[in-house]
Amino acid sequence: MPLNPHVEALLQFMADQPQIDFDSASPGEVRAAYDQSVMLGEPPKVAMVTDVKLTLEGRTLDGRLYMPEGAGERPPLTLFYHGGGWVIGTLDTHDGTCRAIAQKSGSAVLSVAYRLAPEHRYPAAVEDCFEALVWAAQNSSRLGIDSSRLAVAGDSAGGNLAAAVAILSRDRGGPALRHQLLIYPVTDLNYERASYKDNGGGEYFLGEAGMRWFWGHYLGDLDARDATNAVIMLQPDLSALPPATVITAEFDPLRDEGMLYAEKLKAAGVPVDAAVAPGMIHGFFSMFEAVPDAWSWIDHGSRNLGRALA
Repeated sequence: MPLNPHVEALLQFMADQPQIDFDSASPGEVRAAYDQSVMLGEPPKVAMVTDVKLTLEGRTLDGRLYMPEGAGERPPLTLFYHGGGWVIGTLDTHDGTCRAIAQKSGSAVLSVAYRLAPEHRYPAAVEDCFEALVWAAQNSSRLGIDSSRLAVAGDSAGGNLAAAVAILSRDRGGPALRHQLLIYPVTDLNYERASYKDNGGGEYFLGEAGMRWFWGHYLGDLDARDATNAVIMLQPDLSALPPATVITAEFDPLRDEGMLYAEKLKAAGVPVDAAVAPGMIHGFFSMFEAVPDAWSWIDHGSRNLGRALA
């Protein structure tokens, strides 16, 4: 179907702004351009927002805990990992998204400021995100959550990290997860699929040039075959993972790899609800102020999350 009219208007606005040249841009320049809160009006309402420190081995990470209204004494918890190609993104850039998920799902949400590339290349972000899950389970009393009801979620590179954490938690005997909400996740390092050919020119916000830049900073010279917790389509075994919701966007170069990962999960016996959001672009989940139709997909993913954590 055609572009959603609100998406089309937003893209026209973006086209009038200064553009990033990924052939020459530094991480600092891209962060300066993109690491800003996108909330313009009142953010989605939650009962409480608290900044926390996650003390891990040899490092401390920042986190932000969102408590939904009517959560009760010990609500479930969803660990949220922000997008940004493992290079950009902050707690602030995804504040509205986390509030919306907490509000609509009834789950508390802990957003994790994992270490970014290229200062900290793979597997630093994966290890941070997995250890944050372990920390949350161990500190459930402090957080005021029910450690028997845990999930992971993330968008784009954060969806990649959420999927990787689900695999690591299975393989390392980590906390049991009830669900994984993967929002247009990065799952592969392959630019030859139809969604890249059709949508990778950069006119739909995310393009192939940007993804090559992100992957280069994340992996460096590491071969994809040695980074299966980044290139998760290379994972040989996806069985015994938590049920998944996979939401992709029609005009997104990552659409096909997200849907193929969903099919691979299904083939491994994992219950999956997978859908392509028609007329949408990469990043739409966080664009709900400008794109009101994004709310139906926030509702969809959050409803699945809430049911799994009930």
